[in-house]
Amino acid sequence: MSAFKLHRLGTIMVPEPGNDMEIEGVLNPAAVRGPDGALYLFPRLVAKGNYSRIGIARVKFDEKGDPCGVDRLGIALEPEEDYEKRPGGGGCEDPRITFVETLGRYMMTYTALSADGPRIALAQSTDLIRWERLGLAKFLPYKKIRFNGIDNKDACIFPMGVLSKHNHLSMAMLHRPLFPGTRPEDTMLKSINRRIGDHHECIWISYCHIKMDPAKPRHLARFESNQPLAIPSAPWESLKIGAGTPPVLTPLGWLILYHGVSDMRPTKDDAHELRYAAGLMILDKEHPERILYRSPNPVLSPDLPEEQVGVIANVVFPTGIDRRDDLGQPQRFDVYYGMADNRIGVARLDIPDRLPTDME
Repeated sequence: MSAFKLHRLGTIMVPEPGNDMEIEGVLNPAAVRGPDGALYLFPRLVAKGNYSRIGIARVKFDEKGDPCGVDRLGIALEPEEDYEKRPGGGGCEDPRITFVETLGRYMMTYTALSADGPRIALAQSTDLIRWERLGLAKFLPYKKIRFNGIDNKDACIFPMGVLSKHNHLSMAMLHRPLFPGTRPEDTMLKSINRRIGDHHECIWISYCHIKMDPAKPRHLARFESNQPLAIPSAPWESLKIGAGTPPVLTPLGWLILYHGVSDMRPTKDDAHELRYAAGLMILDKEHPERILYRSPNPVLSPDLPEEQVGVIANVVFPTGIDRRDDLGQPQRFDVYYGMADNRIGVARLDIPDRLPTDME
């Protein structure tokens, strides 16, 4: 049995009846503590035609301290810029939010959906209410690999400055470029024993060198150096992996949950069905490009009816995490995740005192 296991606490948010902005689902939320100490979710709200906004909601807790519901507070971002619009729609999707101590502000990464495809966009805030867009992320090449102009998703930012490989104090970001031929819909058509491209099917870690000039924040969308972090390695993640929750520093190292995609491979030779599960990594505190531990099996799989039936079947997709310091339980983390692209669930993770030695 894995040393890391999530225990479900329940469904915390479903589409609101009669709300046209949520008619096609609420899913994949950011989770972050506000200046007032309250916990806020920033869910993706999907209207007709896959038109996505980023909402804001305050989490409610029961007498035991477990999350039990939300109060909707409005909209944080909706498509306004050209890079968020496409003919007939557009989208601000799948946010992650981190309070970056080195900068003294909240940083949001989200997927901006335009006619060019999905791209990583960034925004900043000091209060979680007013957000300043910083534009699309821009990257310098890694050797001969170029990132600009490539579909890119699943981005999240570290909560404090780290040193890049060139020894610059940097804001580090995980992301998953979708190079041509590396989407799950593409890789599932290849041999199950295909050769996985070391750099083209990879979660990357990229570094933005921090320049402490609050009057010129747009440099925070420019990433000067990049390093490959991880590729699919186990059968449950054989088609694709992508970053999930923002990194959280623990005594073990940087904790992240990520998603892995596999093919359920039904009996019909010409039919495929994707399955999204969640795994866990621990990264080295000083050198986060080094993986200290990686769960050999999923820590959360789509086992419930609410995770198996929805807009997209068989999906658990972790995007938000909250350390329960408010309960005096720093070893406990509540993980917020999308369920079948239709609703939001929450599960509890208690981390062990030491890393497993046998990858279990």
